[in-house]
Order: sequence, then C-alpha cells, then structure tokens
Amino acid sequence: MEVEYTARQVRISRGLRTLAEEGMERIARVLGKNARTSIVFSAQKHLQIVEVTIQARQHTIAAAGKAGTQQSALRQAMDHAEHQVHRHRDRRMAIKRKPKQEKALTAPRAARPKARASWPVAEAAEEKPVRAGAKARAATAVHSFPAPVEPRIVPSGEAIAAKQMSIEEAVKDAEFHDRDLLVFRNPAGELFVLHRRRDGQLELVEIP
Repeated sequence: MEVEYTARQVRISRGLRTLAEEGMERIARVLGKNARTSIVFSAQKHLQIVEVTIQARQHTIAAAGKAGTQQSALRQAMDHAEHQVHRHRDRRMAIKRKPKQEKALTAPRAARPKARASWPVAEAAEEKPVRAGAKARAATAVHSFPAPVEPRIVPSGEAIAAKQMSIEEAVKDAEFHDRDLLVFRNPAGELFVLHRRRDGQLELVEIP
C-alpha cells in the first residue's frame, strides 16, 4: 500500500513511520494493496494531531487522532481508520447476502400437482347439472401485504451541519462521525445533501 507522509511544523521520527506501517499492513489485509494512504502530522499548541485519509477503490476513509504525544495520536487515528474499514467490509458483505435472502423469502411456493382422477367418466356422470340462471362463482385471489415499516427519525442536530464547509470537509466529517446523512452549505451558500447509499458509497445531492 502506498503511504504518503506530511509533517506540518513537526518532525516524523523513524519510530512513527514503523508504527504507521504496522497499522497500514493490518488495513491492507482488508482493503488490498491498491489503496493509497495520506498521513498528516501537525501540532496545535500542546496538542499533537494525526490525520489519516485512505483512498480505496470504492470509498474514502478519513480518521483523526488527538493526544499529548504523536504516538498516542497516531494510534487513535489508526484504530479509528481500522474500525471504519471493518465496518465497510461487514456492510458490503451484508449487502451481497441480502438479495439471496430476499429471493428465498419472496419466492412463491410451488403448487402441488393435483392427482389425476382414475375414473374421469364416472366423475363426469356424478357432476350435478347447473340450474338455469344461476351465476357462476369466480375465484378471488387474496393478497397479503407486509406490515408497515416504522420510519427512522433523525434529530436535526445530527443531520444538519452547524457551519459552512466544502464537499471534501463534509465527506471527512461524515466518515469521522459515522453519519449516513448530512445537510450542509458550502462557502458559496449552496445547499447540499450527503447521504450513504445501500452499497456503502456516499452520494452528493445538490438542492436547487
């Protein structure tokens, strides 16, 4: 896996690189070696910050860690990124299994063939004649509908961004907080909706 390191007013030691490579080896076992990773080290007063961005083939993973030392911040960021990788893998496997389950649940029962009468002539003779003017009864099919699904109500504080942000910032915010829905405005004041589809990918909708 290709890893790019960026240092902003800090120094990246050999031990930090070794620790980052060990974490990326675990992630590469799930995502594969074709993914690209960017690790940014920075400092804010006495706080060390590490930001990890993994660009996979189907999705982007963003994680961050903040601690008093660079090693602790890096471990937090790598643990968060690894948790997201496993969550995406489990979600993708559940989606692949779902069509087979739905097919098994919704498949109609095979109708049993009716036993053929051994004496058709005798049955025809025993049939009662239909009276004149009598109306034939038509068979009525009865359909059963599934029970209504209770809609999920998301509090506005979780779905609406409090500040303006770019599309890249919105994607990182949704991945960092594990959000499936985010409504935000960009610096130009345009309104967007970012939501996660059933296949796990994020989809951006621009509100006119």
